[in-house]
Amino acid sequence: MAAGTRKPKTSPKSVKFLFGGLAGMAATVFVQPLDLVKNRMQLSGEGAKTKEYKTSFHAVGSILRKEGVRGIYTGLSAGLLRQATYTTTRLGIYTILFEKLTSSDGTPPNFFMKAVIGMTAGAIGAFVGTPAEVALIRMTADGRLPPDQRRGYTNVFNALLRITREEGVPTLWRGCVPTMARAVVVNAAQLASYSQSKQFLLDSGYFRDNILCHFCASMISGLVTTAASMPVDIAKTRIQNMRMIDGKPEYRNGLDVLVKVIRYEGFFSLWKGFTPYYARLGPHTVLTFIFLEQMNKFYKQFFLSA
Repeated sequence: MAAGTRKPKTSPKSVKFLFGGLAGMAATVFVQPLDLVKNRMQLSGEGAKTKEYKTSFHAVGSILRKEGVRGIYTGLSAGLLRQATYTTTRLGIYTILFEKLTSSDGTPPNFFMKAVIGMTAGAIGAFVGTPAEVALIRMTADGRLPPDQRRGYTNVFNALLRITREEGVPTLWRGCVPTMARAVVVNAAQLASYSQSKQFLLDSGYFRDNILCHFCASMISGLVTTAASMPVDIAKTRIQNMRMIDGKPEYRNGLDVLVKVIRYEGFFSLWKGFTPYYARLGPHTVLTFIFLEQMNKFYKQFFLSA
């Protein structure tokens, strides 16, 4: 009978994208302070040898002392909009390309094609999310400036409106090349290092293919991903926060940022903010999946079982 072979009901694509975006946004609420600390660390000591913050803990203490608990959550609205735009677009593009490249007999794309799909989806998502990223960088950087130099954006929409009015629409996509490059590097590094780390752990004989092995592989993968993507990330942060000096931009492009950072601040300054960046990566991924599972469970229970 046809009823016996009927496929189980699944949520429509639009709901999957929506839940992906919402799960990312919910996770951001918990990790936003780490994003703020990472951005502050990357801008600390710009163009000079004197750093504002010695360590991540010094940065957290300093921000809490000067700006209070609300200060540590500055830019949350921009962080949420970034997730809504970047995550939803990335998931959508990934799903569409994955389905397009799945053969008619149901064979999924091979590992190399999956990596290409992941990097393409990441780059397109990053392009769509760049305006929110620019607002986020500027909002999180504001508190470190003297009051008369602050931009004073009240929320992400106020930031986007003022950037458009005061600096023109193209400024919203300032730094989109390093932003897209970072997304490609992150996707490629995550994919390659996760499967390699998992295989290494299983081959060691101390691990079985269970949640502990997946967690440890994720943390190793996060370490590799952070190390690989931080130089691109600092270029993105500096470009998106830069001001015009006598009608000229502080930096010409991402490469110019890297050269100046190495020359004036030292080679290892390219990895400024490593600790909060790494500390953010793991929890954000784990929390995103937890929220996603809960939303899917709720949807199945109330909409698909009816």
